[in-house]
Amino acid sequence: MNRYGFDELQIGHEESFDVRITAENMEAFLKITGDVNPLHNDDSYAVKKGFDQRVVYGLLSASYFSTLVGVYLPGEKCLIEETEYKFTKPVYVGDELTICGKIAEKDERVKQLTIKVRARRKGDGASVIRGTMKVGVLHQRLE
Repeated sequence: MNRYGFDELQIGHEESFDVRITAENMEAFLKITGDVNPLHNDDSYAVKKGFDQRVVYGLLSASYFSTLVGVYLPGEKCLIEETEYKFTKPVYVGDELTICGKIAEKDERVKQLTIKVRARRKGDGASVIRGTMKVGVLHQRLE
């Protein structure tokens, strides 16, 4: 886990990691949310609607942005304050995604970073989600 302080981070700093979406992820998300929409839970229904197979929950895919900022950029001192996402292509069970973020702005007054985020499908390189997150960087306490 990264522990960047606000002053250590600069505009343009990037971090990324890879994740594979599994059937177990989908089952856990269903249990947590109760979202029984057949588009996410029934392959034949999803195919009839024009998809290759059942579609991964958008917010399951986007949840990895929490990992991005909470573990990698800035890491331990992060507090998510605002998110905005655009889902550009469907994600399917078995897809491997590269989750990446790049600092676009720093607000010194409130110790806030604006991070441009993106999820790309490995293999074809398709952008499946893009967006912006605003995160606070917590101050260290003096002891």
